[in-house]
Amino acid sequence: MSDSSSSAELAASMRAMIGRLSPGDRLPSSRELIRRYRVGPATVSQAIAVLAAEGVVITRPGSGTYVAARPQRRAEVADTAWQTVTLADRSVDTRLLTSTFGEPPAGTILLDGGYLHRSLQPTQILTAALARAARRPDAWDRAPATGLASLRSMFATMAGGGASADDVLITAGGQSALSMAFRAIAGPGDPVLVESPTYPGAIAAARAAGLRPVPVPMDADGLQPDLLADAFAMTRARLLYCQPTYHNPTGTVLAPRRRRQIIDAARAAGAFVIEDDFARHLGHGAPLPPPLLADDRDGTVLYLTSLTKPAAPSLRIGALVARGPVMERLRAIRLVDDFFVTRPLQEAAVELLSSPTWERHLRTLAAALRERCAALAAAVTRELPDWTLAHVPAGGLHLWVRLPYGADDTVVADTARRHGVAVSAGNRYFATELPAACLRLGFAATADHAELLEAARRLASALSRP
Repeated sequence: MSDSSSSAELAASMRAMIGRLSPGDRLPSSRELIRRYRVGPATVSQAIAVLAAEGVVITRPGSGTYVAARPQRRAEVADTAWQTVTLADRSVDTRLLTSTFGEPPAGTILLDGGYLHRSLQPTQILTAALARAARRPDAWDRAPATGLASLRSMFATMAGGGASADDVLITAGGQSALSMAFRAIAGPGDPVLVESPTYPGAIAAARAAGLRPVPVPMDADGLQPDLLADAFAMTRARLLYCQPTYHNPTGTVLAPRRRRQIIDAARAAGAFVIEDDFARHLGHGAPLPPPLLADDRDGTVLYLTSLTKPAAPSLRIGALVARGPVMERLRAIRLVDDFFVTRPLQEAAVELLSSPTWERHLRTLAAALRERCAALAAAVTRELPDWTLAHVPAGGLHLWVRLPYGADDTVVADTARRHGVAVSAGNRYFATELPAACLRLGFAATADHAELLEAARRLASALSRP
């Protein structure tokens, strides 16, 4: 085992060793573990700390580390059947957020991922930002419920449209912001208009809040304003959820002429628009349109964005921008839910956004995403000519393809998985019936271009077999 081996790997090896020992037996000394497994002292300390936290070992300062007593097995299994009656029908459906087929086996090429591969993440920048944040004397103090003022100012500048720090609420990522916004505006049983197709997390969050997602069709220019107005009139909905920039899953950008029409339709209905700007930092190099918030004069738009997608999955920092009484409602929900977002992570986000290396990372990321997008699009067009790729997006992390007439997207996704490629079946992205069978193919979660090309070849080979 090399010096770079992780403490998790060492802990796994030590568990196997402990399984051959008896409770009370003394483990080898730290010096012996260092020699035996060829690791550093810090790795040994971390591994022992993990095992102690699990209750596998007991450490006695000055004496050593010992195998802990084995837990006694319970003679009877608890009878929890009564809970089914008490919980009634308020279950939370997470099927849209998790794979139908479970964890992919080793060697699977991941075209179903929604985050950057580790090679695309600004790991060194994040590590340095977190280290600087941790050295601040107030790093572990309680944070304001609305978020650090400096971070709120940064997100206000990012949103534009005259937003100020007072209009911003820091959230634990985009999904948390979305859940809070749904609960702040609508009540159980209320309709919420969504693009068709749309982000599965929005459908799941709406249903978890007791809302009823109602689809509104899109075309190549995004959400259709005339059909949106009809949907507001028929449903009396007071909430629209949309992704105007590099829409997930289609990659569509709302046409400039429609921006004002969307806001006006919502304003006429007395409704709010939740603008999910998840891809604000995921452009491929072309200029991005400003957020819808920039065209909003009356507090119609609630704007949400996040640092998670352009940075790393565990940088769970996002923001909601809103004006008027709805912001007071959001602040109240924040206090009831969790008081505040952890301060060290907020401090790290401030360090990250204020560093010149952040802008360099975004430029590098844009070039990498553009190249990956083009590579996968070309490979799919070449290897799978029966699939229809409507357009190659200028931003985002995904391609949206239509399958041949009569194909079943779930069957295709299952076949792909069995041949070493994970893809997202299109049915997850529709609130009601599917107009056609589609797949979402991601190009950011793979290790490199070679994996993208190999994925297309595997798909073509798998689907050509009888």
